[in-house]
Order: sequence, then structure tokens, then C-alpha cells
Amino acid sequence: MLESWFKLSAHKTTVRTEVVAGITTFLTMAYIIFVNPDILSAAGMPRDSVFVATCLAAALGSLIMGLYANYPIAMAPGMGINAYFAFVVVGTLGYSWQTALGAVFISGCLFILVSLFRVREWIVNAIPRSLKTAISAGIGLFLAMIGLKNAGIIVASPATLVTLGDLHAPAPLLAMAGLLLIVALEARRITGGIIIGILAVTVASILLGSSEFSGVFSLPPSIAPTFLQLDVVGALELGLLSVVLTFFLVELFDATGTLVGVAHRAGLLDAEGKLPRLKRALLADSSAIAAGAMLGTSSTTAYIESAAGTAVGGRTGLTAVVVALLFLAALFLAPLAGSVPAFATAPALIYVSILMTRGLAELEWDDLTEAAPAVLCALAMPLTFSIAHGIAFGFISYAGIKLLAGRAREVPLAVWVIALVFVAKLAWL
Repeated sequence: MLESWFKLSAHKTTVRTEVVAGITTFLTMAYIIFVNPDILSAAGMPRDSVFVATCLAAALGSLIMGLYANYPIAMAPGMGINAYFAFVVVGTLGYSWQTALGAVFISGCLFILVSLFRVREWIVNAIPRSLKTAISAGIGLFLAMIGLKNAGIIVASPATLVTLGDLHAPAPLLAMAGLLLIVALEARRITGGIIIGILAVTVASILLGSSEFSGVFSLPPSIAPTFLQLDVVGALELGLLSVVLTFFLVELFDATGTLVGVAHRAGLLDAEGKLPRLKRALLADSSAIAAGAMLGTSSTTAYIESAAGTAVGGRTGLTAVVVALLFLAALFLAPLAGSVPAFATAPALIYVSILMTRGLAELEWDDLTEAAPAVLCALAMPLTFSIAHGIAFGFISYAGIKLLAGRAREVPLAVWVIALVFVAKLAWL
């Protein structure tokens, strides 16, 4: 049955190899079951319910990707976009988390439509590479700001906006030690370095009395407080247009880039460098977004950590199915997730930010019409504490600089449209 469904022989793999690949992928991305509830609880969402929604959304998304698209790519709520959900849409703009879930659901439905009608490929191909890179790097810087804040390494200052925190306190010291441990483990290519770092800091904090131990195993908590609690009608307000657009654009670049990147590393692209069954893969991740919103979590996306599984031989959807089963098993770890303090997950945020910002090295620094908008986009995200504002700065400055430099013909139609939408939003909403 497995052979006929996943075509293992055609992909030169075995059930054992796929299982090992699935376990490897899960260990590299399991940190999300601790980090996502921690971030979304800052938006007032019930932590235990978000934990269940995170596990279920990851399991469901990975199952769809594995069974329908037959790719070894795992899904889970995305980093960066969850921070935008909690700290900007809810924390800064003041919308309820139910309305924010409604915006995620709408962006997922838009995603399904553009995937069905091949508009998604047109949009992705039309957006300049410099802006794609800038969005990823800017989200990385945004995550770093949140991680440093949660660790207590930086704090607010009326004189300088931010300043150094109290480095004599246990939280920042443990967070810095956790970051050093994670980076060292990852540099040594030890599988699961991030989750090892999170658990090590958690154990240390419990021993020092900085947090309480609630146990390891229990029956899963109720998902009722977040299940189908999304407010779609409220999310249709005109003021939420840029929020939906931001969710959509970040999901678009994040998921598509991950799909192509992991497939390329695994040698799954065809002779023309294209992704076979692309439409199925796009529908898998877009439907997972809508499903995740109904369960009660921010946008679900393809995980670049899937490359860890393909590195040990994962080539088919069986790898993703194994990941899904492990996320379902993780539902019984709710007490352990509740024992993890915010400063224990902070090193994971900072480490992920390091990986995301490295793309800035790929910018065409000799062409200021490309580099300047990208840098403005990336810097604006952490400094305005908003991914949406960063994207707006990027698209508006890209179109404006190209126009004033006499190179307006280089600006794709999609960029003009998105830039004008953001101008209208900033001017009138």
C-alpha cells in the first residue's frame, strides 16, 4: 500500500528511510509546540488551547502535504507571522484575537483561489527578488527584537527607546546561555539542537526556582476555547485590508520559497528546474492555513526544517505523514509545554532570526534602486514593530525610487498594485 501510494521505489527510498527522515524533521521543528503557544498567549489566547491547535494544525497540514502532494515537506504555524498576529494585529492595532483569526482565514481562502487559478505563480515571479529577500530578513530582525525583549536582554527606555536589561537577573543569563548552546549544537549538526536548548533552559530555570514544573504527560487540554472562534465578519472591515494583505504576502513568499528550496535540496525538481505537482503542493499549504485558523492558530506554512529530513534520505510524502503522527503524539505533552517560560523560547526566536537575516548578503548592493528599498523594508519591521509597515515601506520605496531614477519600466505590475494599496491605506485608513 505504501509503495503504491508514495511510489517509494521510483524515488529510490524505503519505508525505514522515510520514517527516520520524518523523525529527524520533527525533532528540528518540534520547538514550535512550545514557542507558538507562548507567542499567541501574549494576544490573550488560551495557552493550552493554542498548544492543541498548534499540534493539530501541524499534523493536519503535514498529512495533506504528504498524502495529497506526496512531498517530504512538513507544515506548522509559521514563525514571524505568529509574532505579527500577537504583537501587532492584536497588541498594537487593538483587534481581538478572534478577528485576527478571521483575517488569517480570509488570507487562506485567497491563497486557495490564487493557487487554483495559477495567479500565485504570477505574483511570486513578478515580485523582485530583492523585496522577497528583504521581507524574510525583516521578519528575522523582528523576531530578534521579540526574542531579546522576552529574554529581558533589552527593555524599554524613555530616553533611547530601548536599552540593556538587567544582566544580573536569571532570565537574560539563562536565555543567553541557551542561545550559545543552540548555536553550538546546530554548528555540530546535532539533530534537534533548538528543542534541546529550550528544554535545557527550562530545566535550569526550574532548578533555580525561576519557573514551576507542571509535569510531562497528560491527556490533551480542550481546544474548545479557540476552535471555530474566528470572527470572519469582523475581519472584513476596511481597516483590516492591509492586515489580510500582509498575511497573504508573507505566507506567499514564505511557503513558496520553502517548497522550492527544500525540493531543490532533495533533487525533486524536474529537468526544467520546476516543481512537479506544484498545484497540489500549493493547495496543500493554502488549505492548511484556513484549517489552522478554524482550529485556533496563526498561519500554517511549509517549514524549511524539512530540509533536515531530506538530508537523511526523505523523498516522499511518507516523511510528512510520520511528522504528522509525531505531532499528534505531542498532544500529550501539554504539562511540559506549560512549564516552558518565555525566556526559554527566546533563544529559539533569536536563532531563527539569525537564519532568516542571512539573505541580505544576496542583495545587489551595487544597484541602489534594488538595495535601498530592501534595507528600508527590513529595518522598518523591527523599528516600527510591524511586518506590515515594513512591507509597505519596501514596496512604496521600490516603486518610487525606480520611477524617480527613470527606470519605471523595471517595476512589475504587481508591485505597482501592492504599493498603491499601501499608499491608500497609510493615507486614508
